[in-house]
Amino acid sequence: MHHSPAPDDTPVTSDPTSRLATVLASLTPWPDDGSRADGPVAVDATDRLLLDEAAPLLAEAGPGDVVVLGDRFGALTLGAATLGAPDVRSCTDTVTAEAALERNMAGAGVLDLVRGDRPSVEIDLRDRVDEHLLGGARVVLLQLPPSLAELTEIAEAIARHAAEDVTVLAGGRVKHMSRSMNDVLAASFADVRASLARQKSRVLVASGVRPEARDAEPSFPVRAVLRDAELLTAASAAGSAPDGITVAAHGGTFAGPSLDLGTRFLLTTAAKWPAADRVNDALDLGSGTGLLATVLALRYPEARVLATDRSAAAVASTKATAAANGVGERVAVLRDDAGEDLEPASLDLILLNPPFHDRAAVRTDAAHRMFRAAGRALRQGGELWCVFNTALHYRQALTRDVGPTVHIEQNPKFTVTRSRRR
Repeated sequence: MHHSPAPDDTPVTSDPTSRLATVLASLTPWPDDGSRADGPVAVDATDRLLLDEAAPLLAEAGPGDVVVLGDRFGALTLGAATLGAPDVRSCTDTVTAEAALERNMAGAGVLDLVRGDRPSVEIDLRDRVDEHLLGGARVVLLQLPPSLAELTEIAEAIARHAAEDVTVLAGGRVKHMSRSMNDVLAASFADVRASLARQKSRVLVASGVRPEARDAEPSFPVRAVLRDAELLTAASAAGSAPDGITVAAHGGTFAGPSLDLGTRFLLTTAAKWPAADRVNDALDLGSGTGLLATVLALRYPEARVLATDRSAAAVASTKATAAANGVGERVAVLRDDAGEDLEPASLDLILLNPPFHDRAAVRTDAAHRMFRAAGRALRQGGELWCVFNTALHYRQALTRDVGPTVHIEQNPKFTVTRSRRR
C-alpha cells in the first residue's frame, strides 16, 4: 500500500488538468527511458482518451470508488488520482508493469503533484482481479486486453464484485478492437456504448450490471483434459504414462486450455532430455498454463520443480494445472520477470518456450532476458532446452548467454536446441 508523502514547500497548482499534464509528462516506459524509436511510450492516446472520458466521474469519486486494470506505466492510476479520486486500487497482470508503476510513483515530486492541495491520496497495488480489488468499485478504468477470453474474465469479475451502479470505461487502439468486445461486455452489462474515436483510439463504456451476471459462476479458469500423444509420452516416468493431463487456463494465458504448437514440438524431444538420475532441480521458465511444469513433475518424480512467469494469470493457471494433476505440492510457482529472481547455479534442467509478442507488438527482449537468466541459474553441465520460431535465429544468443548450443530438431516452423552450461 502506498501513501503520498507529507507536503513540502514546493507550490502545487490546484488545477487538476494542469497537474495531470505535468504528471503524465514525467512518466517513463520503465525499464526503457523512452528514447528508443521502436520502444514503448509511457502515455499513449488511449490513456489520454480514457482519462478525458472518465474525468467527470473521477471528480465526483469517493473513497473506494475507483479501480484501474491493465495500467502499463502508471498513466491511468496516477491520472485517476490526479483528477480527483481520493484513492485508487490498481491491478496489473504483469510484474513488469507493476514495477514500472512503482518506479514512476517514486519519481521526484510525482505524488505531490498527484495530491495537489488534498491532505493525502492513497494508491494500492494488487495482483489479483477479485472481490478484494473490485468490491464496491463504482468507476473502473481498463486498458482493453488483447484476448476476448481475458476481457470476458475481467467483465465477469467486475459484474460479480463491483457496485451495481459501476461504470466501466475500457479503452484501446481502434485497429486492435472488434465488435466482439462489445458483445463480451454486453453479456455482463445492460448498456454498452462506444465513444467517438480520437487519435486512433476509442473507449467502450459499460454500465448496468445484469442480474444474471452478478449471480453467475465464474467461467474461468477453463479446464480441459488433453490426451495428445506427445504430452502423455513426455510425462511418462519409468514406463508409466498418464491417461490424460488436465490443463486449467485463466483468460489471460497464452494458448488457453490447449497445447500450443511450439510446446508440442518441444515435447517430441523428451526422449533426449537428461535421465532422471541427473535431474534434482528443474524449471519451466515462462510457464503459461503450467503444462511443462506438470510434465517435469510427472517425468521426474524425485525432482524439485519450479515454474516462473511474469503474469499473475499464468501463475494462477500453473498452480491450478499442477494441482489438477496431483503434483501441486511439488511445483513451486513464482511470479517474476524472465527468471530474474532465480537462485544462481541451482538448476539441472530448464524448459523454455519464450514469448515473442508483448501484447500486439513483436518483441524478442523477454526471450533474451530469459536466456541470460537461464545461464545464471543452471549448474555447471545443466541443460536448457528451448523451442523457438526458426526465423528468430536464437542459437548464437543461446551460445553466448548459456553455453555450447546444439541443434536438436527442426520442422517447417520451429527449432529445438539444447544449451549446456559451461
